Amino acid sequence: MIRSLPNSRAYSWSFNGFILLYFAFLFAPLLVTCVLAFNNSDFPSLPWYGFSLDWFTSAGPDRIGIFHDAGNLRAIWTSFQTAFFVSILCVVVGTCAAFLFEQEEFPFKGALYFLMLAPLVIPGVILGISILLGANSAGMFLEDNLGLDLEILRPSFWLVVLGQFSFITTFVTLVVSARLRKFDRSLEEAALNLGANRFEVIWHITLKFLRPAIIGSAAVAFLMSFENFNTTLFLVGSEPTLPINLYLQVRDGSTPVINAVSLLLIVGTSLLALVNLYFTKEKE
Repeated sequence: MIRSLPNSRAYSWSFNGFILLYFAFLFAPLLVTCVLAFNNSDFPSLPWYGFSLDWFTSAGPDRIGIFHDAGNLRAIWTSFQTAFFVSILCVVVGTCAAFLFEQEEFPFKGALYFLMLAPLVIPGVILGISILLGANSAGMFLEDNLGLDLEILRPSFWLVVLGQFSFITTFVTLVVSARLRKFDRSLEEAALNLGANRFEVIWHITLKFLRPAIIGSAAVAFLMSFENFNTTLFLVGSEPTLPINLYLQVRDGSTPVINAVSLLLIVGTSLLALVNLYFTKEKE
């Protein structure tokens, strides 16, 4: 669309209608879910039977709200722990990988960069199955030949962390690399000429420049880990994350507490995104 050219009324109506339908398609289901979290009904769907806070605060016995639901609270805590460790690992390794690909020249750089991008095109289900089979095979080999029984090679919390880390790191690397391409190398050279060592240059100049990208990528990694389902489904052990726990509830039949959990997630992730956007602009 060329803004300087006049537009017909039909075009303007069509364009505005498309925008309206697009955002309605995106946000209407979320709005319905949020509204149904306050529905005074034993089923997580319409019709509307009146306003109620039971699915947040009720302690039973007929209804259990999310703040008294031990299973969902435990799953939320597991997801939070998983996302915390995944985001830390991804930021450290992803930042190092960005330095490697953007500032160093070495043999087979292009091939390694392509391999780094491979998790982006591999379906999460395939990735989860592959990691599970690989971990089980390695665990059986170590147990049969060395007598070692490593819990990390069985479906467990740490295998979920490693599984999510294997593909979320790629996103962190791409975000940090994009920021690193804008870095003025003369700043590092000036600091080195003034007597700073390589570590001081990286800590006080390069990483300070990369701070907005690092913070933003850490927030993205946390959210991606918290809501991941496809890969986690095959790696989870006796401690399910929240997406897995919600899936099991929906499959077996649930109460509107699932809507209450969804509302809390929507509010929490929105606040995290807004805080990240605010601090990123402040750093800029």
